[in-house]
Amino acid sequence: MTPPPGAGVPAQAAAGTVAPRSILFIGGTGVISAAAAEHAVALGHRLTILNRGRSTRPVPDGAEVLNADVRDAAAVREVLGGREFDAVADFISYTPDQAQAGLELFRGRTGQYVFISSASAYQKPPTRLPILESTPLKNPFWQYSRDKIACEELLFRAYRDEDFPLTVVRPSHTYDRTKIAMVGGWTDIHRMRAGLPVMVHGDGTSLWTLTHSRDFAKAFVGLLGRPQAVGESYTITSDEYLPWNQIYRLFARAAGVAEPELVHVASETIAAHSPELGPNLLGDRSHSVVFDNTKIKSLVPDYTATIPFADGAREIVQWYDANPELQHVDQSYMDLSGTLTKWAAGGAH
Repeated sequence: MTPPPGAGVPAQAAAGTVAPRSILFIGGTGVISAAAAEHAVALGHRLTILNRGRSTRPVPDGAEVLNADVRDAAAVREVLGGREFDAVADFISYTPDQAQAGLELFRGRTGQYVFISSASAYQKPPTRLPILESTPLKNPFWQYSRDKIACEELLFRAYRDEDFPLTVVRPSHTYDRTKIAMVGGWTDIHRMRAGLPVMVHGDGTSLWTLTHSRDFAKAFVGLLGRPQAVGESYTITSDEYLPWNQIYRLFARAAGVAEPELVHVASETIAAHSPELGPNLLGDRSHSVVFDNTKIKSLVPDYTATIPFADGAREIVQWYDANPELQHVDQSYMDLSGTLTKWAAGGAH
């Protein structure tokens, strides 16, 4: 494969730690892709990032950046020219038409095409735990998940019919310091610190898996350019799972609140009052999700998620406290929380 011009090889690659691969990221500046980009460059891979150049997230030193809108096929072909890659990772296709466009753009141009799907595509509610790659894909609650399933079906058909070199990756809830896992985001931390009741969906005992993006990156980059991954799908998550009550209490502790007032509200009730929150709650967060990572570990044997969410929650709160201009309090969510916690508590608030 042709390397991008001017790409250097860090010392650890030259020393034989890793065989440098030519990799293209479509996107490259999101929560998941930014961490993967940093890890790929650190390992000595020759990374090219294709995006519109509008993100505020920095691109790692040593990565090549090409600016084009991936939805504009002619523009992408122009900036890529005749370039080929060992692996192309598509982080920003969400619908079948976008997946089809990626197929047409990169057919014959890469040894591996990695489509980032979603673990929310797995059967909801799950009939058994842990969730495996063989768990059926079915989500009647959330259009986002159904679209990802349709993308997978289209791309796997191309793999079967024409040997398109597809690999599918299904992350679950992956976060970095900018992403607050609670439904209300910073508004929930604001309520905790103000001594106000905080709404928790369901009874707070369903299990949830949170994966730091730096952990995810270790497994993800490890499968790039691996021919044995072609035609396969992989779940990549942490092996830690926590009940939602504990997740909220970890955020409270990180925010300096000894004992938050958690009020449980049925997910169906929240969905009835908030069409915006409903699909994600009913299609993902309200169900226990525990994942079996045996398959990705068989391909990337040194993969272990090492960042516990207790540390992740502290990192998140510290970052927001250091950037107070980002502490957005959503008044509509304040109103929803006030109404539903009062109702759930029988008028106590």
